[in-house]
Amino acid sequence: MSGAKQFVDAAIVDNKVVVFSKTYCPYCKMAKSALDKCGGKYKVIELESRSDTDAIQDYLLKLTGGRSVPRVFIGGKFVGGGTEVEQLKKDNKLTPMLQSVGAL
Repeated sequence: MSGAKQFVDAAIVDNKVVVFSKTYCPYCKMAKSALDKCGGKYKVIELESRSDTDAIQDYLLKLTGGRSVPRVFIGGKFVGGGTEVEQLKKDNKLTPMLQSVGAL
């Protein structure tokens, strides 16, 4: 799993906002839509196109307590999945979070 760990850790450090996603996942679409509506700039990593999907999701489980996607990180901090990101937008908290890390 060390390759998956290095990949995930680098993605989180190298991007102000990163979404670990699967293209067909409705919750992933919800998270990306919320970010789009706020004008957020973010990196999407679509896991189903990778050969190490299971290892990445296993490491995300250790890192965040959940293996499901999406897993959304803002400023290196895990903020949740689709429902949580949508709620941050509804609560007018997502835009300030994106502004604070320079992702607008």
